[in-house]
Amino acid sequence: MVLMVTADHGPAVSGAHNTIVAARAGKDLVSSLVSGLLTIGPRFGGALDDAARMMSGAVDKGMDPLTFTKEMRKENKLIMGIGHRIKSLDNPDMRVVIIKDFAQKHFPSNACLDFALGVEQITTSKRANLILNVDGCIAVCFVDLMRTCGAFTREEADELIENGCLNGLFVLGRSIGFIGHYLDQKRLKQPLYRHPWDDISYITGEM
Repeated sequence: MVLMVTADHGPAVSGAHNTIVAARAGKDLVSSLVSGLLTIGPRFGGALDDAARMMSGAVDKGMDPLTFTKEMRKENKLIMGIGHRIKSLDNPDMRVVIIKDFAQKHFPSNACLDFALGVEQITTSKRANLILNVDGCIAVCFVDLMRTCGAFTREEADELIENGCLNGLFVLGRSIGFIGHYLDQKRLKQPLYRHPWDDISYITGEM
């Protein structure tokens, strides 16, 4: 399910854009894929591990969502896994809905997910797009799953999170989409990409 919901989110995101530009410059599949993957980070697809650490750490300390949110604001820290540029309460991300509903129905515990949803209630009261995003939802659900499924000890589950396995899920899933964008560009025989002139700004005036 995670691979399906993370596979693609259109050509406008940074990773898909880079892959497309590289493909249209005549680069091979691996080079084009890597150019897209290199954009994954805190602002795009790389927030899963930090979201998992933040949310689970607060749960383990016995914090409530309001106290956690206030502490993050006091420390001037972004809450990883919260917020989306386009999606909002009025325009929900169906990927989040699918994962959340599945976890609530099938997982033995939803402690971290419930905490994250509590945080979302607070953040969306400030701005409608400060929702639990797909990175955050996958992160907290996987913490709940690994801690309670019986396949891992608590120490093993925490070590997997610390080692960065959750960001790996996004990388694996999105690689499928990037490869699809590469193959589309080749199939359509797209020429070298040039950025639109009307999106390029120049400083003019007397020198």
